[in-house]
Amino acid sequence: MFQGSMVALVTPMHPDGGLDWEALDQLVEFHVKNGTDAIVAMGTTGESATLNESEHCEVIKRVIRISNGRVPVIAGTGANSTQEAIDLTRCAKEQGANAALLVTPYYNKPTQEGLYLHYKAVAEAVDIPQILYNVPGRTACDMLPETIGRLSKVPNIIGVKEATGDLERIEPIHSLSEDGFEIYSGDDSTCTDFILQGGHGTISVTANVAPRQMHEMCVAAMAGDSEKAHAINEPLKLLHRDLFLEANPIPVKWALYEMGMIAEGIRLPLTPLSEMYRSAIKDAIGAAEVNQEK
Repeated sequence: MFQGSMVALVTPMHPDGGLDWEALDQLVEFHVKNGTDAIVAMGTTGESATLNESEHCEVIKRVIRISNGRVPVIAGTGANSTQEAIDLTRCAKEQGANAALLVTPYYNKPTQEGLYLHYKAVAEAVDIPQILYNVPGRTACDMLPETIGRLSKVPNIIGVKEATGDLERIEPIHSLSEDGFEIYSGDDSTCTDFILQGGHGTISVTANVAPRQMHEMCVAAMAGDSEKAHAINEPLKLLHRDLFLEANPIPVKWALYEMGMIAEGIRLPLTPLSEMYRSAIKDAIGAAEVNQEK
């Protein structure tokens, strides 16, 4: 259902932490103009963990309204409580999201059977396409390919965002999953090779800063043009690396602030980017030769 460069959109905030609706509208327009293939609202990069449920749903609603069908919207609706994940996913469906992205339950470290039953419960409760999201570096919970394969057989579950950075997981996920099950990279540093090896696209942090290049790289990679895809990706490598010098989304929000696109707002316990890393982010933006239409 989805392919290409899907931006894990930041949530703009004022310096006091209040949501900046005008900047959010401008970011959506920015991605429409620059070829982003889908917008993921309220994922990890959108600071979903620091917004309350009302704000969470309002951001999803706003992104859907401003995008106005010009680009698909995938709503981040995962939680470490199954009932909360159901509630957020129901909100996304009511607002008109094209799909939901659900991170593995964090902190409580469920078993593989617990993961299976969690996702199955959400899929059965809310009739909307759902994408699994495996990012053990943040959740302390690794959803194994065998569990992903089981879940691929559940109606509504259409794909997985695999953010381990381990390219060797692509083949077993493919082989264990139902035909048509989609696999997306969640690791910018390896996403070019991920797509060349059979992935359907990337849910990207870098796409916040360089949406046109990420879109063009994905087009080339999905066409099997390895030389062109790697050539487009080469100037982006510093961004892929340095946007994680501190916990995401700290660096990417500062990069967008430096580019004049959002205010320097972020919510505790996250803090603005440390001074020691700011020159590196500036250099990464320069190396990427970011030339987007604002």
